[in-house]
Amino acid sequence: MTYLIGPLTQLLTLEDLPAKGPIADDLLKPFPNGGILFDEHGILETGDFEKLKAEVNDRQVRTIELNEDFVCLPGLVDSHTHICFGGSRARDYAMRTAGKSYLEIAAEGGGILDTVGQTRKASLEELVDGITTRISRHLSEGVTTCEVKSGYGLSVDEELKMLRAIQQANTRTPADLIATCLAAHTVPSDFAGTKQEYLSKIIEKLFPVIVEEKLASRIDAFIEQGAFQAEDVVDYFTKAQELGFDITVHADQFTATGSNVAARYDAMSADHLEASTDKEIACLAAANVAPVVLPGASLGLGCNYAPARKLLNAGLPLVIASDWNPGSAPMGDLLCQAAILGAAEKLSAAEIFAAITYRAARVLGLNDRGQLAKGQKADFILFPTSDYREILYHQGKLKPAHVYKNGQKIN
Repeated sequence: MTYLIGPLTQLLTLEDLPAKGPIADDLLKPFPNGGILFDEHGILETGDFEKLKAEVNDRQVRTIELNEDFVCLPGLVDSHTHICFGGSRARDYAMRTAGKSYLEIAAEGGGILDTVGQTRKASLEELVDGITTRISRHLSEGVTTCEVKSGYGLSVDEELKMLRAIQQANTRTPADLIATCLAAHTVPSDFAGTKQEYLSKIIEKLFPVIVEEKLASRIDAFIEQGAFQAEDVVDYFTKAQELGFDITVHADQFTATGSNVAARYDAMSADHLEASTDKEIACLAAANVAPVVLPGASLGLGCNYAPARKLLNAGLPLVIASDWNPGSAPMGDLLCQAAILGAAEKLSAAEIFAAITYRAARVLGLNDRGQLAKGQKADFILFPTSDYREILYHQGKLKPAHVYKNGQKIN
């Protein structure tokens, strides 16, 4: 079935916005009284609603005529999450707000390894249910594509359990889940060997199964003190690239130690960047590595934001993601976090919308979404307002009234 929806008070297609660098709001050019002609395969045409309506009058098209004000944007893309996990880290958060450091919390049994233990105890079905519940909320808030990492298993069998859970959850939600293997999150406490021996085991035992079962197309590593250093991941990333995986890197979260790794391996993105200086920004720009900033982690940890304004001014394609995880970023509200970061880093509405739509899609290797144009996926969201500026003004409290995924109305 083909559908025509409208009139949309403001239709923001984001179609002609630049791929990189700063974007002024006058480039947004919201289309008044807009319409979208679409089917389950994608967008057929956008433009003036009345004109489109007249053109399709003699065709088998179902018209969805709107009688209220709506602003339409492409479906949101969250390019960095950890929503496959077991348990909770509420105790960590309480300790952190009471003044304890990350190392002190870890010494008392908290931190990533706490989630590893709880995730290992969870069954495959429990992990699937957890992902499904979280992505359902995300979808209702306008996120139609969501990356999901493993990394709380930290053994061959447990990482496979996580990746299979992501794969199964993807069949239970209208949203698209993009899996990333983060077996190089940290070294598990029950592994007796060196970091290189652990990664060698992952290369030899885990990578072939991921390829065989098509569980993921992306490989990630946490480059940081207490996790892995550049020299630890040489074979890991080299072999991953030989197998055809895309590379992404947890970089510069606490210390500026990961940007150069992302540049060296032509990573799709370098994520976090809270500790990045002008030197690291220049390195990413020279290597054409997209920066993904994670304001949710800054809010959860009470630390500074990544230098988003500087990254844009360096000509980079800034992406904003939620980092939804049980430890440092439990909020998981992409739109709220993007709006708050925009106020802190002085980002235009156009820069924020680009960072959570088409620019986010590109770092996942997806060119078929994030803009409302002919041939793109029919993923779009309708906000109950007449002015797009209201969306960020309400800092995430103004949610989409309607979400369409692959041409199907979700809510």
